[in-house]
Amino acid sequence: MFFSGSEIADTLAELQVTHVIWLPDSALGPWEPALESSPSFRLLRVCREGEAWPLAAGLFLGGASPILMMQTTGLFESGDALRNVLFDLKLPVFAILGARSWLVEGSGDSARRFTQPILDAWGIDYVIVADDSDKPKLAQHYRHCREAGQAGAVLIAEGRM
Repeated sequence: MFFSGSEIADTLAELQVTHVIWLPDSALGPWEPALESSPSFRLLRVCREGEAWPLAAGLFLGGASPILMMQTTGLFESGDALRNVLFDLKLPVFAILGARSWLVEGSGDSARRFTQPILDAWGIDYVIVADDSDKPKLAQHYRHCREAGQAGAVLIAEGRM
């Protein structure tokens, strides 16, 4: 994983995120202690990814600055909730997505194959963090989306531990 837990927590604090809505996978999971102990934001756990989008919507409408964290398979599972929040309510919610099997050469994993086409179909502006040199993209893209008043996502490449 390119970011340590403390690096991701510090980045989110710098971005003034108020809430992290979280359903971790095995790659993002090691961030949990740092996210949980950060005094800068609250870590909110959900049982299903479809719960994350309306929770973020409510927080956003209440004046908070939430961010979602889940794996790309969770993005697929939560499509209807995403549609309601991003398109019906037109809320600029932002997500950090663990991109399953991204770094596995020749992977036949359908999550890897479908992630970008699904984000493209939804019209969600995203960037990919695939190595250490890409780390600044997370904060840059978050700021860009906030300034533009649009939803966005960062794909954190997974697959090599």
